[in-house]
Amino acid sequence: MEVSEDPGPIDSHVLYDQDNHVSSAIWDGQERGVLRCHEHTSMLDQWKLTPIQIKLVEKAGFGYLRLLPPMSLDNALIAALVERWRRETNTFHLTVGEMTITLEDVALLLGLAIDGEPVIGPISAPSSVCEKLLGRVPDDLNGGMVKLTWLKEFFSECPEDAPPEEIERCTRAYLLYLVGSTIFSTTTGNKVPVMYLPLFENFEKAGKFAWGAGALAFLYRALGNASLKSQSTISGCLTLVQCWSYSHLNVGQPKFNQEPYINSFPYVLKWRGKSCTRTKCNVLSYRKALDSLNASDVHWLPYKDMDYTTIPEDIKSSLILRASRTMLLCFDKAERHLPDRCLRQFGMHQTIPKDIERWERKGRIVDHGIDLIGKMDLAVKQWSERWHTIAKGVDIVDEDRYMQWYQKITRKFIGRVTSSLESEYQRTVTAMREIASIADLVSTEGLDSYNTELLNGVKNIVHKCLTEQIDETPKEKMTKKGNRKRRQKDHLSVEYE
Repeated sequence: MEVSEDPGPIDSHVLYDQDNHVSSAIWDGQERGVLRCHEHTSMLDQWKLTPIQIKLVEKAGFGYLRLLPPMSLDNALIAALVERWRRETNTFHLTVGEMTITLEDVALLLGLAIDGEPVIGPISAPSSVCEKLLGRVPDDLNGGMVKLTWLKEFFSECPEDAPPEEIERCTRAYLLYLVGSTIFSTTTGNKVPVMYLPLFENFEKAGKFAWGAGALAFLYRALGNASLKSQSTISGCLTLVQCWSYSHLNVGQPKFNQEPYINSFPYVLKWRGKSCTRTKCNVLSYRKALDSLNASDVHWLPYKDMDYTTIPEDIKSSLILRASRTMLLCFDKAERHLPDRCLRQFGMHQTIPKDIERWERKGRIVDHGIDLIGKMDLAVKQWSERWHTIAKGVDIVDEDRYMQWYQKITRKFIGRVTSSLESEYQRTVTAMREIASIADLVSTEGLDSYNTELLNGVKNIVHKCLTEQIDETPKEKMTKKGNRKRRQKDHLSVEYE
């Protein structure tokens, strides 16, 4: 039997954009399956950095991010988490209350600075920027973006005896590749905007930017976009999303073959894929796990047992900003950081948070030569006041009152609870969608004709099955099966009369 209870929100003043959220489509039976996840860490270890380059990368603020291990992304887990992400609050709406990826998570998991200058700068003509800072211009600069493969082809092997200018160019190309394949990955799949490149002109100045805050602004925007029912892809630092889930939730965690060394910094190294195994589930399984999440399943303070002596002093001294109610910036992206909605993640009691004002996110700004800082002056001002807007908890709180309030403003369910037959049908369709999605992403480039034919055969079979499955509901299938049996019975009766 289907659940007829209103999934919420009962009071829509917080989740005012519910009609556009993917959960509305899912409730109406329109499953979208896994998201296409765009992150490109697998080729990073093919860059050969000289000792001088490594020092420049560290000076620019990316000494820890370059250690990011290639992660096998669990697309189904990420898709299930996105179903509970709300762009109105920049939080996950879970059964236990709101949670989010905070500045603390970025600082400790990725080792990026969360204090400093906002990640924003002038937008100049891409060709002139490439000529000046890389010494060459790609043939294809459509949309002000450069291909990651082009950067790798021309700059991934810098001779140790190269002149200083060439070393700096190769290092800038690496930094552009690094951010384009991790924290600022785009849904184009293989390109990165040239607008980041001027921030790497001076490596010492580059190290003064709050790269962690910029990464979080970019990720918030990506999660918000992916939570819309019209979307099927997601970008941003998905390794951060996955490792945040591993750290905070008892859902989808890998099982280690041996006890990991937990005191490596940054803490994402704890989850490096080679030392663990994971049984992959589909979206429906993860959705069910998130729907039945209890407070006891949540690790509210996952870093408290970590060795704080491994944390760099500059990051350690800025961790108080984890609770700053501020605006995060990444060029034309400005996103709210609302820690008062997730106080339990900072060891405080959760109170009913302040109301949030509705705001329209600005569209992408691509005009060259514009004063972007001037256009984002209000957001820049809010970031400049970050040290004065630290959320504080209270000693005595009735958290039951918070949960009563939360139940009214949240979305309680994502999918309908159905009969076992309907549930099995949904699992089958979702699994086939995931197989189809993976098969469609596999490139035939480099395959011989035999293996190409095999791959195309798999695609044809799964798409045919999907068409047949979607065209008929389980009830229709049962009806046809019953009719078939009756016809067989009638046929036998005729034969023996």
